[in-house]
Amino acid sequence: MDNLRKALEFGGILTQEDLDYVLPFYRTIDLDTNDHFLDFGAISKQIGFVDKGILRSYDIDKYDSEVTKYFIRQGQFVVDLESFYNNSPSESAIQAVVPTRIYAISRSNWSKVSEEIPKLFILSKSLTEATLLNKIKDNDFLNYGTARDKYEAFLKRYPDLATQLPQHLIASYLKITPQSLSRLRKQLAQRR
Repeated sequence: MDNLRKALEFGGILTQEDLDYVLPFYRTIDLDTNDHFLDFGAISKQIGFVDKGILRSYDIDKYDSEVTKYFIRQGQFVVDLESFYNNSPSESAIQAVVPTRIYAISRSNWSKVSEEIPKLFILSKSLTEATLLNKIKDNDFLNYGTARDKYEAFLKRYPDLATQLPQHLIASYLKITPQSLSRLRKQLAQRR
């Protein structure tokens, strides 16, 4: 739980006593490739922290194809915020794309510790804002430019993901076909 402790130390908001109290409320979840942390239509009842591995949030488009919205990597928190806070069915799913270990805290335990440690609200707000800013940056590079521009930006932003993820998931995220991605990879390899 060292990585989780470091993440909860973000901004120096919580004291070591606070951390010692909060950490035992987390439980370990090990997911195999393709296992879901959250299924379509399920209510998000836990906040997770990715200790190792990679997950993706995805939707199903009007053609019944999976569309990857974003990836959640080691050291990041994972939750469907709208479902979690509104206690409503999730419109997306969250799935492991490689073997993944998550530390998760249930909604009831989160509510309990948030009442007992009010600074936890400030920490969660800070972490949420940082995550949203990162997603805004992602949307910028995903919505503009050619397929090549998007792939090159992806390689710069996430070189670790480029080597760990299946090609079809990267293509889905970039909103291009796997065939286009394959051609781009060959072109870039020839340039080197």
